[in-house]
Amino acid sequence: MANARSEVEAWLTDMDGVLVHENHALPGAPELIQQWLDSGTPFLVLTNNSIFTPRDLAARLRSSGLHVPEERIWTSALATADFCASQMPGGSAFVIGEAGITTALHEAGFVMTETDPDYVVVGETRNYSFEAITKAIRLINNGARFISTNPDATGPSQEGVLPATGAISALITKATGREPYVVGKPNPMMFRSAMNKIGAHSENTGMIGDRMDTDIVAGIEAGLHTVLVMTGISDQREIEKYPFRPDEVIDGVHELLTGPAETEL
Repeated sequence: MANARSEVEAWLTDMDGVLVHENHALPGAPELIQQWLDSGTPFLVLTNNSIFTPRDLAARLRSSGLHVPEERIWTSALATADFCASQMPGGSAFVIGEAGITTALHEAGFVMTETDPDYVVVGETRNYSFEAITKAIRLINNGARFISTNPDATGPSQEGVLPATGAISALITKATGREPYVVGKPNPMMFRSAMNKIGAHSENTGMIGDRMDTDIVAGIEAGLHTVLVMTGISDQREIEKYPFRPDEVIDGVHELLTGPAETEL
C-alpha cells in the first residue's frame, strides 16, 4: 500500500463531491486534471452513475469547466461490461438501463436479448417500467445471473431524492430471493478494472473520494492510498463512525496541487 502520497504514481478519483458539485467545478479541480495531463500521470475519473456514456460525461464536465478526456472516465457501466465480458465472452444480457450500460455491453461484445439471457443487468434509468422489472424477475427465476451496476439506493434531483439502482434491485431481490452481484463501488472490483485500464498497480495508486462508505472502504480493500476530501458529504462526525481511516483527510483537491503538497513528507 502506498502509505505516502509521494509514492503515488497513478490516481483514481471520484467525480461528484470531489471534482464537481451541482455542475460547478470545485476549487483546484480543473488545475489538478491539467496537472495530471501535463505530467503524463495515469488517472481515471470514477462514477457509480451508469446512465451516461463517457462521451456524455466528458461533455457534462466540460460545461462545468473541467476538461477530462472521455478515455479518462470510468463508470460502473464500463466496469460491469468489463466484468461480464471477462466471465462470459460474447454473452447475452437483458438490460434495465440507459445508454451508459447498453453501449458499454455492446462494445464489450454482448448481445441484448429478452430470450434466455446469460445475465439480467440492472443499471440506473429515469424510466423504470413495471413490465421490464417483471420480465427481469421471470428471467432470473429461469436461471439468468443477476448483476447490478451499483448499490446506490437513491440519487439526487432538484426536487429531492429519486429511487436509484439499489432500490430497483431490492424490488427484484424481494421477488426472486436472489441478491445481485454489484460491480460498482464499494466493490473493489470497480477499482481493479480501472487500474487494469490504465496499467496501474495498487501499491502506487491513490484514490480520492468524499464518501467513507464507498470510496474509502473500497480503496482500503483494494490496497490503495486513500484520500478523503471534505467537499462532499463527509464531515468529522462521519469519519468517526467507521472502524477504518483514510490515509489522508484534506479540505479539497486544491491541496493536491504540486507545490506545497510536495513538501508533505
